[in-house]
Amino acid sequence: MNRLILVAFAALAAAPLRAETVADLSEGARDYVEGNILGTLYHELGHALIDVLEPVVLGQEEDAADVLAVVLAHDLWEEEDARRVASATALSFWLSSEEGYETAYWDVHGPDEQRYYNTVCLFYGADPDARADFAQEFELPEDRAAYCADEFALANESWGAYLDDIALGETEAPAKSLSFVNAGGDEEIAALLMDEVTDLNALYRLPTPVAVRLEACDEANAFYDPETRVISICTEYVDYLMDQAISAEL
Repeated sequence: MNRLILVAFAALAAAPLRAETVADLSEGARDYVEGNILGTLYHELGHALIDVLEPVVLGQEEDAADVLAVVLAHDLWEEEDARRVASATALSFWLSSEEGYETAYWDVHGPDEQRYYNTVCLFYGADPDARADFAQEFELPEDRAAYCADEFALANESWGAYLDDIALGETEAPAKSLSFVNAGGDEEIAALLMDEVTDLNALYRLPTPVAVRLEACDEANAFYDPETRVISICTEYVDYLMDQAISAEL
């Protein structure tokens, strides 16, 4: 287990919770929360694209959404920021796996440990030469690492075909098919989501409008509702990520 995970897990239950807003967090904790919010947005956008584009999905939809989150993190960000998103997402899966809940093998999501290794493998596989240190830091087994470049190439080709269909041309004006509403959430997270929605509108035009809302949901979660075509990022989920980051002393 790498040092980052060891340090985070060792402190998980001991540290006091003390931040009320994301702005109050340390730099490492803020990177963790913001990286996970972006990764979660991309994951839920995957569900939205599966709904409105109706691609052929071979396997579980949740797995396809996880894959898109890594593809977008790699495609949309420069290396340092892409690593922040991938690292935060992977670490969240690992910390969640260590929280003592019984694995629900019947669930539509894969086990957190598996999602951890899938995320690390795909992100590493997108650029194996430049990310050998990433694979080493997150202790990706060599037996899995050998296939990660092929795994990412397949993922990128599969999602890329649909992303190309909705991509805007260089001379096209930004779209308005994604919108954002802050219904009472953390201001820093709201600004992050607003900026990301703006950037996504500059790249893609969806055939059907999709809204992104930062709102209270009475649960620490994020989800896409195909009936309303709304991606909800729950304020309780932001609080959960903050608590994780503080408890892990990031």
